[in-house]
Amino acid sequence: FFVRLCLDKILLQCILQSRTLSGADAINALRPFYFAVHPDFFGQHPKEREVNENSLKRLNGYLENLQKPGFRSFKPTQLTFYVREREPNSSNVQESFSASGFRAVSFTLHTRDLLSTVLDILNSCSLSTEHVQSLNSQPHKEAKSTVNRPIKWDKTYYSFTGFKDPEEELEQAQRVETTLMSWLDDNEASAVKKLKKSLPLRKELERLKIELSHELQLSDIRWQRSWGIAHRCSQLHSLGRLVQQRPEILQNVKGRTVVFTDRSGMSAAGHIMLGTMDVHHHWTKIFERLPNYYKLQKRLLLLEDRISQLLGGIQVIYIEELQPLLTLEEYYETLNSFYNKLRDSRLPFHPRSLRGLQMILESDRYAPSLHEFGHFMIPTVCDPTALQWFIFAKAQEARENLKRKEEMLITEKELIDTSTERFSLDRLYKEPSVSSAQMIDCCKRLLEESLPYLQGMHLCVSHFYSVLQDGDLCIPWNWK
Repeated sequence: FFVRLCLDKILLQCILQSRTLSGADAINALRPFYFAVHPDFFGQHPKEREVNENSLKRLNGYLENLQKPGFRSFKPTQLTFYVREREPNSSNVQESFSASGFRAVSFTLHTRDLLSTVLDILNSCSLSTEHVQSLNSQPHKEAKSTVNRPIKWDKTYYSFTGFKDPEEELEQAQRVETTLMSWLDDNEASAVKKLKKSLPLRKELERLKIELSHELQLSDIRWQRSWGIAHRCSQLHSLGRLVQQRPEILQNVKGRTVVFTDRSGMSAAGHIMLGTMDVHHHWTKIFERLPNYYKLQKRLLLLEDRISQLLGGIQVIYIEELQPLLTLEEYYETLNSFYNKLRDSRLPFHPRSLRGLQMILESDRYAPSLHEFGHFMIPTVCDPTALQWFIFAKAQEARENLKRKEEMLITEKELIDTSTERFSLDRLYKEPSVSSAQMIDCCKRLLEESLPYLQGMHLCVSHFYSVLQDGDLCIPWNWK
Protein backbone atom coordinates (compact mmCIF):
# COMPACT_ATOMS: atom_id res chain seq x y z
CA PHE A 1 0.00 0.00 0.00
CA PHE A 2 2.72 2.47 1.00
CA VAL A 3 4.88 1.51 -1.99
CA ARG A 4 1.93 2.27 -4.24
CA LEU A 5 1.46 5.64 -2.55
CA CYS A 6 5.17 6.45 -2.90
CA LEU A 7 5.08 5.63 -6.62
CA ASP A 8 1.99 7.81 -7.04
CA LYS A 9 3.77 10.67 -5.28
CA ILE A 10 6.84 10.33 -7.53
CA LEU A 11 4.58 10.33 -10.59
CA LEU A 12 2.82 13.46 -9.37
CA GLN A 13 6.14 15.24 -8.81
CA CYS A 14 7.24 14.35 -12.34
CA ILE A 15 4.00 15.79 -13.72
CA LEU A 16 4.47 18.96 -11.67
CA GLN A 17 8.04 19.36 -12.90
CA SER A 18 6.85 19.00 -16.50
CA ARG A 19 4.65 22.07 -16.12
CA THR A 20 7.06 24.20 -14.07
CA LEU A 21 8.14 27.45 -15.73
CA SER A 22 11.76 28.52 -15.89
CA GLY A 23 12.76 31.91 -14.49
CA ALA A 24 13.00 33.34 -18.03
CA ASP A 25 9.56 31.95 -18.92
CA ALA A 26 8.08 33.53 -15.79
CA ILE A 27 9.51 36.94 -16.71
CA ASN A 28 8.11 36.68 -20.24
CA ALA A 29 4.73 35.59 -18.92
CA LEU A 30 4.61 38.55 -16.53
CA ARG A 31 5.45 41.18 -19.16
CA PRO A 32 1.84 42.52 -19.31
CA PHE A 33 1.85 42.79 -15.52
CA TYR A 34 5.22 44.58 -15.36
CA PHE A 35 4.02 46.98 -18.05
CA ALA A 36 0.86 47.75 -16.07
CA VAL A 37 2.61 48.42 -12.74
CA HIS A 38 6.15 49.55 -13.64
CA PRO A 39 7.08 52.60 -11.49
CA ASP A 40 8.48 54.48 -14.51
CA PHE A 41 4.93 54.81 -15.85
CA PHE A 42 3.86 56.47 -12.56
CA GLY A 43 6.49 59.23 -12.59
CA GLN A 44 3.82 61.90 -12.16
CA HIS A 45 2.21 60.05 -9.26
CA PRO A 46 4.68 59.80 -6.36
CA LYS A 47 2.38 57.85 -4.03
CA GLU A 48 1.49 55.15 -6.58
CA ARG A 49 5.09 54.96 -7.82
CA GLU A 50 6.46 54.37 -4.33
CA VAL A 51 3.87 51.68 -3.48
CA ASN A 52 4.60 49.84 -6.75
CA GLU A 53 8.38 50.07 -6.23
CA ASN A 54 8.13 48.55 -2.77
CA SER A 55 5.71 45.81 -3.86
CA LEU A 56 7.89 44.88 -6.84
CA LYS A 57 10.89 44.41 -4.56
CA ARG A 58 8.92 42.00 -2.38
CA LEU A 59 7.47 40.19 -5.41
CA ASN A 60 10.92 39.69 -6.93
CA GLY A 61 12.14 38.26 -3.63
CA TYR A 62 9.21 35.84 -3.58
CA LEU A 63 9.90 34.71 -7.16
CA GLU A 64 13.61 34.28 -6.45
CA ASN A 65 12.87 32.08 -3.45
CA LEU A 66 10.63 29.84 -5.56
CA GLN A 67 13.56 29.18 -7.91
CA LYS A 68 16.03 28.24 -5.17
CA PRO A 69 16.90 24.52 -5.11
CA GLY A 70 15.28 22.72 -2.22
CA PHE A 71 13.13 25.73 -1.27
CA ARG A 72 10.62 24.51 1.33
CA SER A 73 9.84 27.42 3.67
CA PHE A 74 6.46 28.95 3.03
CA LYS A 75 5.04 32.32 4.02
CA PRO A 76 2.06 33.97 2.29
CA THR A 77 2.95 37.42 0.94
CA GLN A 78 0.36 40.17 0.60
CA LEU A 79 1.05 42.74 -2.12
CA THR A 80 -0.63 45.93 -3.29
CA PHE A 81 -0.14 47.45 -6.76
CA TYR A 82 -1.60 50.43 -8.54
CA VAL A 83 -2.61 49.65 -12.13
CA ARG A 84 -4.17 51.70 -14.87
CA GLU A 85 -7.90 52.21 -14.66
CA ARG A 86 -10.03 49.85 -16.73
CA GLU A 87 -13.65 48.92 -17.27
CA PRO A 88 -15.40 47.51 -14.16
CA ASN A 89 -15.71 43.74 -13.97
CA SER A 90 -16.83 41.11 -11.55
CA SER A 91 -13.39 40.31 -10.16
CA ASN A 92 -13.30 39.17 -6.56
CA VAL A 93 -9.92 40.80 -6.00
CA GLN A 94 -9.91 43.54 -3.37
CA GLU A 95 -9.81 46.85 -5.29
CA SER A 96 -10.07 50.56 -4.62
CA PHE A 97 -9.51 53.63 -6.77
CA SER A 98 -6.98 56.30 -5.80
CA ALA A 99 -7.53 60.01 -6.25
CA SER A 100 -5.11 59.87 -9.19
CA GLY A 101 -7.47 57.65 -11.18
CA PHE A 102 -5.54 54.40 -10.74
CA ARG A 103 -6.85 51.14 -9.38
CA ALA A 104 -5.31 49.67 -6.22
CA VAL A 105 -5.19 45.86 -6.38
CA SER A 106 -4.33 43.80 -3.30
CA PHE A 107 -3.73 40.04 -3.36
CA THR A 108 -1.88 37.35 -1.40
CA LEU A 109 0.65 34.94 -2.92
CA HIS A 110 0.72 31.51 -1.31
CA THR A 111 1.71 29.12 -4.13
CA ARG A 112 4.89 27.02 -4.24
CA ASP A 113 5.65 26.93 -7.98
CA LEU A 114 6.32 29.62 -10.59
CA LEU A 115 3.49 28.71 -12.95
CA SER A 116 0.76 28.91 -10.30
CA THR A 117 2.26 32.14 -8.96
CA VAL A 118 2.37 33.74 -12.42
CA LEU A 119 -1.26 32.77 -13.08
CA ASP A 120 -2.35 34.10 -9.68
CA ILE A 121 -0.67 37.46 -10.34
CA LEU A 122 -2.18 37.86 -13.81
CA ASN A 123 -5.66 36.78 -12.69
CA SER A 124 -5.53 39.09 -9.65
CA CYS A 125 -4.86 42.07 -11.92
CA SER A 126 -7.48 40.91 -14.46
CA LEU A 127 -4.82 40.38 -17.14
CA SER A 128 -5.04 37.73 -19.85
CA THR A 129 -3.38 34.37 -19.17
CA GLU A 130 -3.72 32.97 -22.71
CA HIS A 131 -0.09 33.74 -23.57
CA VAL A 132 1.06 31.64 -20.59
CA GLN A 133 -0.37 28.50 -22.17
CA SER A 134 1.84 29.01 -25.22
CA LEU A 135 4.88 28.64 -22.97
CA ASN A 136 3.93 25.01 -22.35
CA SER A 137 3.81 22.28 -24.98
CA GLN A 138 0.71 20.15 -25.61
CA PRO A 139 1.88 17.35 -23.28
CA HIS A 140 2.17 19.94 -20.56
CA LYS A 141 -1.42 20.96 -21.07
CA GLU A 142 -2.51 17.36 -20.77
CA ALA A 143 -0.46 17.04 -17.60
CA LYS A 144 -2.18 20.12 -16.26
CA SER A 145 -5.58 18.53 -16.58
CA THR A 146 -4.25 15.45 -14.81
CA VAL A 147 -2.77 17.45 -11.96
CA ASN A 148 -5.96 19.40 -11.44
CA ARG A 149 -7.94 16.25 -10.64
CA PRO A 150 -8.79 16.01 -6.94
CA ILE A 151 -6.16 13.95 -5.06
CA LYS A 152 -6.70 13.06 -1.41
CA TRP A 153 -3.75 11.37 0.25
CA ASP A 154 -4.44 9.09 3.15
CA LYS A 155 -3.22 10.72 6.39
CA THR A 156 -1.41 7.51 7.37
CA TYR A 157 0.96 8.08 4.46
CA TYR A 158 2.27 11.30 6.02
CA SER A 159 2.51 9.84 9.54
CA PHE A 160 4.42 6.79 8.20
CA THR A 161 6.83 8.62 5.85
CA GLY A 162 7.35 11.80 7.84
CA PHE A 163 6.45 13.99 4.84
CA LYS A 164 4.44 17.13 5.55
CA ASP A 165 0.87 17.26 4.40
CA PRO A 166 0.81 20.13 1.80
CA GLU A 167 -2.90 20.75 2.29
CA GLU A 168 -2.46 21.02 6.04
CA GLU A 169 0.54 23.34 5.61
CA LEU A 170 -1.40 25.58 3.24
CA GLU A 171 -4.41 25.78 5.56
CA GLN A 172 -2.16 26.59 8.50
CA ALA A 173 -0.28 29.27 6.57
CA GLN A 174 -3.52 30.88 5.46
CA ARG A 175 -4.79 30.92 9.04
CA VAL A 176 -1.61 32.52 10.37
CA GLU A 177 -1.71 36.29 9.99
CA THR A 178 1.42 38.36 10.53
CA THR A 179 1.11 40.46 13.66
CA LEU A 180 3.30 43.32 14.78
CA MET A 181 4.62 41.43 17.78
CA SER A 182 5.41 38.24 15.85
CA TRP A 183 7.13 40.20 13.10
CA LEU A 184 9.24 42.16 15.59
CA ASP A 185 10.17 38.88 17.30
CA ASP A 186 11.47 37.54 13.98
CA ASN A 187 13.18 40.68 12.66
CA GLU A 188 14.38 42.73 15.63
CA ALA A 189 17.83 41.09 15.76
CA SER A 190 18.43 41.63 12.04
CA ALA A 191 17.35 45.27 12.24
CA VAL A 192 19.61 45.96 15.24
CA LYS A 193 22.59 44.43 13.43
CA LYS A 194 22.03 46.53 10.31
CA LEU A 195 21.38 49.67 12.36
CA LYS A 196 24.63 49.31 14.32
CA LYS A 197 26.53 48.80 11.08
CA SER A 198 25.02 51.96 9.61
CA LEU A 199 25.66 54.25 12.61
CA PRO A 200 29.11 55.49 11.48
CA LEU A 201 27.70 56.30 8.04
CA ARG A 202 24.71 58.06 9.58
CA LYS A 203 27.05 60.32 11.57
CA GLU A 204 29.11 60.97 8.45
CA LEU A 205 25.95 61.87 6.50
CA GLU A 206 24.82 64.32 9.18
CA ARG A 207 28.30 65.91 9.31
CA LEU A 208 28.47 66.33 5.53
CA LYS A 209 24.96 67.75 5.38
CA ILE A 210 25.64 70.33 8.09
CA GLU A 211 28.99 71.36 6.58
CA LEU A 212 27.65 71.80 3.06
CA SER A 213 24.49 73.57 4.23
CA HIS A 214 26.61 76.01 6.24
CA GLU A 215 29.23 76.54 3.52
CA LEU A 216 26.65 77.14 0.78
CA GLN A 217 24.09 78.78 3.14
CA LEU A 218 21.44 76.35 1.97
CA SER A 219 17.97 76.16 3.49
CA ASP A 220 18.01 72.34 3.33
CA ILE A 221 19.40 69.27 1.55
CA ARG A 222 16.86 66.56 0.69
CA TRP A 223 16.41 63.36 -1.30
CA GLN A 224 13.42 62.47 -3.46
CA ARG A 225 13.88 58.73 -3.01
CA SER A 226 14.67 56.39 -0.13
CA TRP A 227 18.29 55.82 -1.08
CA GLY A 228 20.56 54.10 1.43
CA ILE A 229 22.87 56.03 3.76
CA ALA A 230 26.00 55.06 1.81
CA HIS A 231 24.42 56.28 -1.43
CA ARG A 232 23.50 59.61 0.16
CA CYS A 233 27.00 60.09 1.57
CA SER A 234 28.43 59.49 -1.89
CA GLN A 235 26.15 62.16 -3.37
CA LEU A 236 27.20 64.71 -0.74
CA HIS A 237 30.88 63.91 -1.33
CA SER A 238 30.31 64.59 -5.04
CA LEU A 239 28.72 67.94 -4.27
CA GLY A 240 31.56 68.75 -1.87
CA ARG A 241 34.15 68.08 -4.60
CA LEU A 242 32.27 70.38 -6.97
CA VAL A 243 32.31 73.11 -4.31
CA GLN A 244 36.09 72.82 -4.05
CA GLN A 245 36.64 72.75 -7.83
CA ARG A 246 34.17 75.50 -8.86
CA PRO A 247 33.31 77.66 -5.83
CA GLU A 248 32.40 80.65 -8.02
CA ILE A 249 29.36 78.96 -9.60
CA LEU A 250 27.79 78.25 -6.21
CA GLN A 251 27.34 81.85 -5.16
CA ASN A 252 23.65 81.96 -6.15
CA VAL A 253 22.39 79.09 -4.01
CA LYS A 254 21.96 81.03 -0.75
CA GLY A 255 18.67 80.22 0.99
CA ARG A 256 17.77 77.48 -1.51
CA THR A 257 17.00 73.79 -1.04
CA VAL A 258 19.02 71.17 -2.92
CA VAL A 259 17.17 67.97 -3.82
CA PHE A 260 18.95 64.86 -5.10
CA THR A 261 16.60 63.23 -7.57
CA ASP A 262 16.39 61.55 -11.00
CA ARG A 263 17.09 64.60 -13.15
CA SER A 264 18.80 67.96 -12.95
CA GLY A 265 17.17 71.38 -13.13
CA MET A 266 14.92 73.51 -10.93
CA SER A 267 11.69 72.05 -9.60
CA ALA A 268 8.26 73.66 -9.69
CA ALA A 269 8.69 74.36 -5.97
CA GLY A 270 11.87 76.34 -6.65
CA HIS A 271 14.33 73.70 -5.40
CA ILE A 272 17.64 72.97 -7.13
CA MET A 273 17.46 69.42 -8.50
CA LEU A 274 20.69 67.45 -8.93
CA GLY A 275 20.29 64.25 -10.95
CA THR A 276 22.10 61.39 -9.25
CA MET A 277 23.02 59.84 -12.62
CA ASP A 278 24.47 63.11 -13.97
CA VAL A 279 28.17 63.99 -13.86
CA HIS A 280 29.65 67.22 -12.48
CA HIS A 281 29.43 68.81 -15.92
CA HIS A 282 25.62 68.65 -15.81
CA TRP A 283 25.49 69.94 -12.25
CA THR A 284 27.79 72.82 -13.19
CA LYS A 285 25.43 73.86 -15.99
CA ILE A 286 22.49 73.92 -13.57
CA PHE A 287 24.31 76.21 -11.14
CA GLU A 288 25.36 78.49 -14.02
CA ARG A 289 21.72 78.77 -15.15
CA LEU A 290 20.37 79.71 -11.71
CA PRO A 291 19.98 83.46 -12.50
CA ASN A 292 17.78 82.56 -15.50
CA TYR A 293 15.79 80.08 -13.37
CA TYR A 294 15.14 82.81 -10.79
CA LYS A 295 13.78 85.12 -13.51
CA LEU A 296 11.45 82.38 -14.74
CA GLN A 297 10.33 81.74 -11.19
CA LYS A 298 9.28 85.38 -10.80
CA ARG A 299 7.24 85.12 -14.00
CA LEU A 300 5.67 81.90 -12.66
CA LEU A 301 4.62 83.60 -9.41
CA LEU A 302 3.10 86.45 -11.40
CA LEU A 303 1.17 83.92 -13.50
CA GLU A 304 -0.17 82.27 -10.34
CA ASP A 305 -1.38 85.67 -9.12
CA ARG A 306 -3.20 86.33 -12.40
CA ILE A 307 -4.95 82.96 -12.22
CA SER A 308 -5.91 83.71 -8.63
CA GLN A 309 -7.46 87.04 -9.66
CA LEU A 310 -9.54 85.34 -12.36
CA LEU A 311 -10.80 82.73 -9.86
CA GLY A 312 -11.97 85.03 -7.08
CA GLY A 313 -8.75 85.03 -5.07
CA ILE A 314 -8.27 81.27 -4.75
CA GLN A 315 -4.55 80.51 -4.18
CA VAL A 316 -2.68 78.34 -6.70
CA ILE A 317 -0.26 76.07 -4.84
CA TYR A 318 2.15 73.23 -5.65
CA ILE A 319 2.35 70.32 -3.17
CA GLU A 320 5.46 68.19 -3.63
CA GLU A 321 4.03 65.19 -1.75
CA LEU A 322 0.89 65.00 -3.87
CA GLN A 323 2.01 66.24 -7.28
CA PRO A 324 4.53 64.98 -9.82
CA LEU A 325 8.07 66.31 -9.60
CA LEU A 326 7.85 68.87 -12.41
CA THR A 327 10.61 71.14 -13.60
CA LEU A 328 10.10 74.88 -13.42
CA GLU A 329 9.72 75.02 -17.21
CA GLU A 330 7.10 72.25 -17.28
CA TYR A 331 5.06 73.85 -14.51
CA TYR A 332 5.20 77.28 -16.15
CA GLU A 333 3.83 75.84 -19.40
CA THR A 334 1.01 74.15 -17.46
CA LEU A 335 0.09 77.39 -15.69
CA ASN A 336 0.30 79.44 -18.88
CA SER A 337 -2.00 77.09 -20.79
CA PHE A 338 -4.54 77.13 -17.97
CA TYR A 339 -4.35 80.92 -17.64
CA ASN A 340 -5.02 81.49 -21.36
CA LYS A 341 -8.09 79.24 -21.18
CA LEU A 342 -9.45 81.11 -18.13
CA ARG A 343 -8.76 84.53 -19.62
CA ASP A 344 -10.66 83.69 -22.80
CA SER A 345 -13.64 82.24 -20.89
CA ARG A 346 -14.15 85.35 -18.71
CA LEU A 347 -15.72 83.50 -15.75
CA PRO A 348 -17.84 85.78 -13.50
CA PHE A 349 -16.07 85.20 -10.16
CA HIS A 350 -16.56 87.97 -7.63
CA PRO A 351 -13.18 89.48 -6.64
CA ARG A 352 -11.75 87.97 -3.45
CA SER A 353 -14.87 85.82 -2.92
CA LEU A 354 -12.70 82.68 -2.69
CA ARG A 355 -9.82 84.07 -0.65
CA GLY A 356 -8.41 81.50 1.76
CA LEU A 357 -9.11 78.57 -0.56
CA GLN A 358 -6.41 76.65 -2.44
CA MET A 359 -6.08 74.71 -5.67
CA ILE A 360 -3.49 72.59 -7.46
CA LEU A 361 -3.31 71.96 -11.21
CA GLU A 362 -3.11 68.46 -12.63
CA SER A 363 -2.42 67.55 -16.24
CA ASP A 364 -3.64 63.95 -16.15
CA ARG A 365 -7.20 64.33 -14.85
CA TYR A 366 -10.43 65.28 -16.61
CA ALA A 367 -12.79 66.13 -13.77
CA PRO A 368 -12.24 68.49 -10.80
CA SER A 369 -12.26 67.08 -7.27
CA LEU A 370 -11.83 68.19 -3.67
CA HIS A 371 -9.01 66.71 -1.60
CA GLU A 372 -9.59 65.69 2.03
CA PHE A 373 -7.11 68.43 3.02
CA GLY A 374 -9.32 71.10 1.46
CA HIS A 375 -7.52 72.04 -1.76
CA PHE A 376 -9.22 71.76 -5.14
CA MET A 377 -7.59 69.40 -7.65
CA ILE A 378 -8.23 71.04 -11.02
CA PRO A 379 -7.43 69.43 -14.40
CA THR A 380 -5.76 71.77 -16.90
CA VAL A 381 -8.27 70.56 -19.53
CA CYS A 382 -11.29 71.21 -17.31
CA ASP A 383 -14.22 73.03 -18.93
CA PRO A 384 -14.30 76.55 -17.39
CA THR A 385 -18.07 76.53 -16.86
CA ALA A 386 -17.97 73.13 -15.12
CA LEU A 387 -15.05 74.40 -13.03
CA GLN A 388 -17.02 77.46 -11.93
CA TRP A 389 -20.03 75.46 -10.71
CA PHE A 390 -17.84 72.86 -9.02
CA ILE A 391 -15.95 75.49 -7.01
CA PHE A 392 -19.16 77.26 -6.02
CA ALA A 393 -20.74 73.98 -4.88
CA LYS A 394 -17.71 72.82 -2.88
CA ALA A 395 -16.40 76.11 -1.45
CA GLN A 396 -17.87 75.66 2.04
CA GLU A 397 -16.76 72.02 2.25
CA ALA A 398 -13.29 73.09 1.17
CA ARG A 399 -13.07 75.62 4.02
CA GLU A 400 -14.14 72.97 6.52
CA ASN A 401 -11.54 70.53 5.17
CA LEU A 402 -8.81 73.16 5.40
CA LYS A 403 -9.68 73.76 9.03
CA ARG A 404 -9.64 70.02 9.74
CA LYS A 405 -6.27 69.76 8.01
CA GLU A 406 -4.62 72.12 10.48
CA GLU A 407 -6.11 70.23 13.41
CA MET A 408 -5.05 66.89 11.92
CA LEU A 409 -1.44 68.00 11.34
CA ILE A 410 -1.18 69.21 14.93
CA THR A 411 -2.58 65.91 16.22
CA GLU A 412 -0.23 63.93 13.98
CA LYS A 413 2.85 65.79 15.23
CA GLU A 414 1.81 65.38 18.87
CA LEU A 415 1.28 61.64 18.43
CA ILE A 416 4.63 61.21 16.64
CA ASP A 417 6.43 63.07 19.45
CA THR A 418 4.60 61.09 22.14
CA SER A 419 5.26 57.75 20.44
CA THR A 420 8.94 58.58 19.90
CA GLU A 421 9.36 59.39 23.59
CA ARG A 422 7.21 56.51 24.87
CA PHE A 423 9.15 53.82 22.96
CA SER A 424 12.56 55.58 23.14
CA LEU A 425 12.76 55.61 19.35
CA ASP A 426 15.64 57.34 17.66
CA ARG A 427 13.29 58.35 14.86
CA LEU A 428 9.64 57.86 13.85
CA TYR A 429 8.56 58.87 10.37
CA LYS A 430 6.18 57.88 7.57
CA GLU A 431 6.35 57.35 3.83
CA PRO A 432 4.75 60.07 1.68
CA SER A 433 2.10 57.58 0.54
CA VAL A 434 0.79 57.28 4.12
CA SER A 435 -1.84 59.92 4.87
CA SER A 436 -2.05 61.92 8.10
CA ALA A 437 -5.27 60.10 9.05
CA GLN A 438 -3.53 56.74 8.62
CA MET A 439 -0.51 57.90 10.65
CA ILE A 440 -2.75 59.13 13.47
CA ASP A 441 -4.60 55.80 13.59
CA CYS A 442 -1.31 53.89 13.60
CA CYS A 443 0.24 55.94 16.43
CA LYS A 444 -2.86 55.76 18.60
CA ARG A 445 -2.87 51.97 18.43
CA LEU A 446 0.91 51.78 18.99
CA LEU A 447 0.55 53.75 22.21
CA GLU A 448 -1.79 51.08 23.55
CA GLU A 449 0.96 48.45 23.24
CA SER A 450 4.12 47.59 25.16
CA LEU A 451 6.96 47.44 22.61
CA PRO A 452 10.40 47.16 24.24
CA TYR A 453 11.90 46.05 20.90
CA LEU A 454 11.74 49.59 19.52
CA GLN A 455 14.20 51.27 21.87
CA GLY A 456 16.78 53.20 19.86
CA MET A 457 15.33 52.07 16.51
CA HIS A 458 14.30 53.97 13.40
CA LEU A 459 10.63 53.19 12.72
CA CYS A 460 8.98 53.94 9.36
CA VAL A 461 5.20 53.70 8.95
CA SER A 462 4.51 52.28 5.51
CA HIS A 463 2.14 49.82 3.79
CA PHE A 464 4.14 46.64 4.42
CA TYR A 465 6.62 44.94 6.76
CA SER A 466 10.30 45.27 5.87
CA VAL A 467 13.77 45.78 7.32
CA LEU A 468 15.62 48.36 5.22
CA GLN A 469 19.30 47.98 4.36
CA ASP A 470 20.33 50.49 7.05
CA GLY A 471 18.23 48.91 9.82
CA ASP A 472 15.06 50.99 9.61
CA LEU A 473 11.95 48.99 10.57
CA CYS A 474 9.00 49.41 8.20
CA ILE A 475 5.56 48.46 9.49
CA PRO A 476 2.16 48.86 7.77
CA TRP A 477 0.04 51.67 9.17
CA ASN A 478 -2.86 49.21 9.63
CA TRP A 479 -0.78 46.56 11.48
CA LYS A 480 -2.58 43.86 13.40
